[in-house]
Amino acid sequence: MDKMEKLEAMNKVLRELEDVKNSETSVLKKVAQIEAENINLGINLLDKTLPDIHEYSDKSIETIESLLNEFTAYRDKFVKDNNLAPNEEVIS
Repeated sequence: MDKMEKLEAMNKVLRELEDVKNSETSVLKKVAQIEAENINLGINLLDKTLPDIHEYSDKSIETIESLLNEFTAYRDKFVKDNNLAPNEEVIS
């Protein structure tokens, strides 16, 4: 795999990570909606479990964002170290 192919693969990984983050954000919003609905319902089963799901989803988003930042820095260093021209597909 040459350097440009590696850069393209890295950019693809960044796009996929961003998609995962967006998906997890959507899950978190849905969980929050269910929590809001349960305010009126008052179902104990939901009260017990939903906060854990909310916390796990929130932590997942934080972890993905951290990975995105670190991997973006890794990709940017790769570009600089290999004197590669900025690519239109580069995600900053």
